Amino acid sequence: MEGIHEILNSLNTAAEGDVLATIIRVEGSAYRKAGTSMLVRKNGLQVGMISAGCLEEDLAYRVEETRNQQISQTIVYDMRDEDDLSWGQGAGCNGVISILLEPVDACLYSHLRKLKFLLESGKRVTVVKKLTLDYSVVEYLFVTDHQHFFGKWQGILPSNLKNLLSEVHQNPPKSGISFFPEVTADLYIHSFEPKPRLIVFGAGRDAVPLVKLASQTGFSVLVSDWRPGLCKQELFPDATQILVGVPNEVIPKLQLSSSDSVIVTTHHFQRDKEILKLLQNKKLRFLGVIGSKLRTERLLEGNGIPPEISSPVGISIGAEGPEEIAVSIVAELIQKQRIKKLEKVKSIEG
Repeated sequence: MEGIHEILNSLNTAAEGDVLATIIRVEGSAYRKAGTSMLVRKNGLQVGMISAGCLEEDLAYRVEETRNQQISQTIVYDMRDEDDLSWGQGAGCNGVISILLEPVDACLYSHLRKLKFLLESGKRVTVVKKLTLDYSVVEYLFVTDHQHFFGKWQGILPSNLKNLLSEVHQNPPKSGISFFPEVTADLYIHSFEPKPRLIVFGAGRDAVPLVKLASQTGFSVLVSDWRPGLCKQELFPDATQILVGVPNEVIPKLQLSSSDSVIVTTHHFQRDKEILKLLQNKKLRFLGVIGSKLRTERLLEGNGIPPEISSPVGISIGAEGPEEIAVSIVAELIQKQRIKKLEKVKSIEG
């Protein structure tokens, strides 16, 4: 995941002296893609990462410049050299990376807090930043799913620009810089997605590493079980939400959508059967069932396993034990996220 949620969670106090670093352009290959951000706190603490460590040392000096001057700037790093004379210590990443540094003043801080609220409410938000010839930020706007605009923009927003930004939000291009004749300027565009939601049915001991790893990799995890002795926050500190109840009580409350993923791991045959029956005809991003194919076929009363159900869930890595099984499941979840995102980008570009 791109790390914006970790950054926003760290902004729980005034951010004076903080600097936001964002990759706005990548030519060639790089460790992280355009749209990735890192926050450098006033005390030097870094939240998130934009490279494998080869940029951060030089970037620290540039961050100090940005902090002192209180003016945004873009630094371009050419990572294509393989010798140690180039900065980057011979990283040889074969890419040119442009990183925008922005001082987090009171205005940007308030807008980032609003972004956090919207993402946590399940809303997608697109940011559009107007750039000068040297790629400093002149103005910026955030656009929501409901065509609400907020940000720092001089004067009244013309209707044609509103229409343009609404279109950009509905069909966002790949993150990066594009020239728009409507504003006779380059715009940096990036869409922030809310955390993908993962619902885990079953609060057994093997669910603990799954919930922890999924949370660490960017999922908002909900755990549900009918057994209150197992389904409690202290056993799943990384879960966003805990719901105690039987499936036919819990599932109608979830308001499941096509962006949700579900893992069924109660190890209780009748409960698993009930859950799968209640999930029939629900359009989900991913549905996985722990256990063998034979067991899942029995859960489905011998009707065969449809393609939308992954069983046994998890990428085949020969996993043994709860921790390794959690790795295999989360790997498949991430793979599914990436495939869906790639398909969306291709449909827009095509």
